[in-house]
Amino acid sequence: MNYATIKYNDISNGPGVRVSLYVSGCRNHCKNCFNPETWNFEYGEPFTKEVEDKIIEAMKPAHIKGFTLLGGDPFEPENAKALVPFMKRLRKIYPQKSFWCFTGYDYERDLLTGKQGDPDDVMAILKTLDVLVDGKFVESLKDLNLRFKGSTNQRTILVQQSLKTDEVVLWDNTTFI
Repeated sequence: MNYATIKYNDISNGPGVRVSLYVSGCRNHCKNCFNPETWNFEYGEPFTKEVEDKIIEAMKPAHIKGFTLLGGDPFEPENAKALVPFMKRLRKIYPQKSFWCFTGYDYERDLLTGKQGDPDDVMAILKTLDVLVDGKFVESLKDLNLRFKGSTNQRTILVQQSLKTDEVVLWDNTTFI
């Protein structure tokens, strides 16, 4: 897997100051995507153990509130396979920090049904996440007033609560996760 960039002091992709990993590779190709260069799976640099270690180190300071995974799309099968061990490792080291992920895929239709990638890989990543922003960016539904998403069709899902209740539980936009 390749990654496009890492932001070590990101305040745009979840609450608080975060470390954000932008993976390369996306088949959704949303019109007017803010990161079209990340559609290419070959874009960027290889995601190595050294890169993982650098992210883990960057997460140490108390002012870093969490980690965000986006791209490209983390749930592309090639990316998910590479991300599973890293996400498990990161979650084990930082159980108290919040983990967010952005995907163009739909939580129920694509991720939970196994239509998108290996169901075991998908579930392994979901189990590490606190919040998932799902759905393709739709230009005609763009709303600049939305918090942490670009179009009104996208949802901000509390993953652990949703997995536990087997119903989608949405983030209320006031809780700091």
